[in-house]
Amino acid sequence: MSLENAPDEVKLAVDLIMLLEDSAIPTETVLKALEIVKRDFEGKRPSPLPSP
Repeated sequence: MSLENAPDEVKLAVDLIMLLEDSAIPTETVLKALEIVKRDFEGKRPSPLPSP
């Protein structure tokens, strides 16, 4: 299966999985780090506009 036509988020996820697996980082460490990354990026989302 080719990633050529996959959405960007799938391509990024595959790249991250490969990087983390190649680094042989323990699963629990990866999961904790991903939680931190998720919180960080959620904090960077633009605030929704108020409803009229």
